Amino acid sequence: MPFIDVKITRKLNPENKEKIKEGLGSMITLLGKSETYLMVGIDDGYDLWLGGKKLEDGAYISVSLFGNSSSESYDRMTGAICAFLEEEYGLKGSSVYVTYHPVKDWGWNGSNF
Repeated sequence: MPFIDVKITRKLNPENKEKIKEGLGSMITLLGKSETYLMVGIDDGYDLWLGGKKLEDGAYISVSLFGNSSSESYDRMTGAICAFLEEEYGLKGSSVYVTYHPVKDWGWNGSNF
């Protein structure tokens, strides 16, 4: 069960949020996961600061997944996320930060995997 938490400085309309959700749904296969159990959260209009300065256009993407993936897969995922956000929203990769959080214990439906 992957969870991708998107914090983006831009204010998005429902269609933009849907597009991000769909894009991440297709990218999750880069980590050997499927969209079947993917959960995506999107916080738009989010305030982000870097080096003490407010980012006007930027994003922080946190990817949590049950188990782990390879460094190469994480690298491909970061590249895909940055390319997508630049192509769709004009966000430069230098203003997009992605972190990965492998999770050993994950609960769902009253018990843990």
